[in-house]
Amino acid sequence: MRPLKINDRFYNELPADPERTQSRRQVKGACYSYATPRVPGNPTLVHASREAADLLGLSAEDLTSKDFLEIFSGTKKIDGTDPYAMCYGGHQFGHWAGQLGDGRAINIGEIEHDGITWALQLKGSGETPYSRTADGLAVLRSSIREHLCSEAMYHLGVPTTRSLSLVETGDQVMRDMLYNGNSAYEKGAVVCRMAPAFIRFGNFEILASRGDVENLRKLTDFTIKYFYPEIKLGTADAYVEFLRQVGRRTLTMIMDWQRVGFVHGVMNTDNMSILGLTIDYGPYGWLEGYEPGWTPNTTDRQNKRYQYGQQAQMAHWNLYQLANALYPLVEATEPLETALNEFRENYAVEYPAMMRKKLGLAIAENEDWNLIKKLEETLQLIETDMTIFFRLLGQFSSTKFAEDEAYFLNLIQPAFYEQEVLTPAVKEKWNDWAKEYANRLSRETSTEATRHAAMNTVNPKYVLRNYMSQLAIDQANEGNYDLIDELYQLLKQPYAEQPESEKWFAKRPEWARHKVGCSMLSCSS
Repeated sequence: MRPLKINDRFYNELPADPERTQSRRQVKGACYSYATPRVPGNPTLVHASREAADLLGLSAEDLTSKDFLEIFSGTKKIDGTDPYAMCYGGHQFGHWAGQLGDGRAINIGEIEHDGITWALQLKGSGETPYSRTADGLAVLRSSIREHLCSEAMYHLGVPTTRSLSLVETGDQVMRDMLYNGNSAYEKGAVVCRMAPAFIRFGNFEILASRGDVENLRKLTDFTIKYFYPEIKLGTADAYVEFLRQVGRRTLTMIMDWQRVGFVHGVMNTDNMSILGLTIDYGPYGWLEGYEPGWTPNTTDRQNKRYQYGQQAQMAHWNLYQLANALYPLVEATEPLETALNEFRENYAVEYPAMMRKKLGLAIAENEDWNLIKKLEETLQLIETDMTIFFRLLGQFSSTKFAEDEAYFLNLIQPAFYEQEVLTPAVKEKWNDWAKEYANRLSRETSTEATRHAAMNTVNPKYVLRNYMSQLAIDQANEGNYDLIDELYQLLKQPYAEQPESEKWFAKRPEWARHKVGCSMLSCSS
C-alpha cells in the first residue's frame, strides 16, 4: 500500500493528556489521551468502500493488501502517527453525564489527499481512558449497520461521517444485546470511519463544565481556524458566529434526516458533530409506517425523546447546551440567544421548503403549509410506508386523476401495510387530499415530466431498512458477506430505478415487524 501523507493537526495543536497509560480515569486539562488500538486475534476484511478509499488516494489493489488489513484492523500503526482517544462529555437523554469520551474509538491519524485532510478513527479497537466499565470493543452486527449506513447516507445526500472499511477481528465479544440479562458471545469487528474531524458538542461541554476556559478557547479557535475559516477570530463575536454557523449546518443535516425518514435514535450532545455531520450509527432506523412519534431506540421507548417528529427540537436543545459551553468565551447571553433563535426561525422556513420539494412544488404559496399538514395527518390514518408513498407520488398525474378518482388510491396502494383497514372514510380523506394536491399542481408552471424527475431526486426509492441490515447480519454471522456488498451497491444509487433490484422497493415484511434488529434496537454493540 502506498505511503499515506500524515497531517495530524489535532494532536499537534491541542493539549494532550501527559499520562500514556490507557487505564480508565478522569482526564483533565487535555483534549485527548494517547491510546494504542488492541491487536485483533485473526482479522479478516469483510468489506471496504471503494468511494471512501478514493478520498484517501487508495487503489483497488491497496484495499486487498496486507498493509491495509493490518492498519485498519488496528494491528499496526500508520508510520508517523501517535493514535489517541478524544475527551468529551455530554448530556444523555437530557441529563448531564460528565466525562464520556472515546470509549471504544481511537483516532489513528489524519490523512491528506488532493488538498483535503481526513481524520481516521477505528471504532471497536479496544479500551481507552474513557471506556468506563466497558471493553472498548464492537460486535459484527452493529459494525455492519454503521458501515452500510454511513455510505448509504452519503449517497442519499445527507451530511455524514464515512466508513472506509469493516474488519472482522476473529475475537469473540460478550454482549447483552437487549439488556435483559441474556449475555452471549458475538463476533467482534472494527470499522474505520472517516470525517474532516470527529469533534462533538461534548468536547466543548466537558471543558466548560470544569471551568477550563483556556483549553476551551484553544479548542474553539482550532475548530474555527480549520473548519469555519470564514469566521474572523479575535473578538467574542467570532464565538457567537461560530454557534450560528454550527446551527445552520446542524439544521441542514436534520432537514435531510426528515426528508428521507431517518431517525438517529440517540441525539445526545456527545453524538452531535460540530460540523453538522451524522455521527454514531447506533439504534437508528428509517420510518416504515409514517409515524412521527417513532423511535428505534429501546432505551428511549418510554419517553420517546428522540422520536422522528422531534429531531429538530432536540437539535435546538443540544445547541442550547453548546451555547452554555461557549458562554465563558462570550460572557453575554443575548447574542447567544439570538443565534439560537435563528435556528428556530430558519427551521420554520426550511421545513416547508423541504416538504415542497418532496411534493414537487417549485413555487411557494402561503397555503402550502395547510396542504403539508393535511398530508401528514392523512398519512397517519392507516399504516402507510413513507418511502414508498413519496416515491409513488412522484408518478402522480393530475390528468389521470381528473379522469378516474380511483386512480390516486390505486397509485399509492403499495404503500399501505393493511389493506383491510382502508375504509370508505379513509379513502374519502385520501381523495380529498389528492383533489387539493391536484388543484395546487395546476398553479405550477413546470411540466409533469419535469416535476416527476425533480421529485425523484429528493424522494429515495431505496433506503437501508432495518430488516435489510439484519438479513446481511444473519448471513455474515454464517460467514457469507455477499449481501453486505449487494446492499452497498444498491444504496450507492438510492434515487435510481434499478429495476433489477426491485425486490428491495417493498414494505417491511410482516415477519420483521417485531423481530430483534428489525424494529427497535438497543445501544448494545
